[in-house]
Amino acid sequence: MALKYAFNKVAMQSLTKQLKIRKAALPTLKSKEAALRTTVKKEKYSLADLDAEYNKLIEKLDNSIALWGEFPLSLFVLNHVEVDVKKIAGIKTPELNQIDYKIEQFSRFNNPAWLSEGIHILKGVTELLTKIEIERKKIEILEYARKKTTQKVNLYEKVQIPQYSEAILKIKRYLEDVDNLEKAAQKLTKQFQANAVILEEKEDA
Repeated sequence: MALKYAFNKVAMQSLTKQLKIRKAALPTLKSKEAALRTTVKKEKYSLADLDAEYNKLIEKLDNSIALWGEFPLSLFVLNHVEVDVKKIAGIKTPELNQIDYKIEQFSRFNNPAWLSEGIHILKGVTELLTKIEIERKKIEILEYARKKTTQKVNLYEKVQIPQYSEAILKIKRYLEDVDNLEKAAQKLTKQFQANAVILEEKEDA
């Protein structure tokens, strides 16, 4: 988008101020972009580790899949997942605080002996799935913030700073030209007046 401005001192002062703000903000934006890029990479490694852990757990449970048909569905219920907010590179991201489960009372004599272990396994699976989901959301938020920061860096560095600099230079040259023209006009006027006086003196003589 073309920059619109007037060719006067007020416009030049305004553009100079805007240019100064952008030049001052650029190093901070670049640092933020680099930090977000590194953080996103780190979080993706964390997600890969969680996925690997989950797949390993599910693979381990494959041998006992038939037993889970005996597990009462009402015995274990996920009540609530409490998520905190953690700032990473100035960006608010979700962080798992705790998971609240509801476990019904059951008779250990009238039910299979492995139910207690089954509840423990379900807690582990639920916690892993919750962490994976939160990690994916965290990466999504950070990736979006990184893209927006990159866009702003490019806007300042490749578009606005060159535009403002060029506009200031054009206004400066224009004002210098106007000033030179005014001085030249004043000089011509003085010369004309001086010539008129000399001519007048000759006529009087």
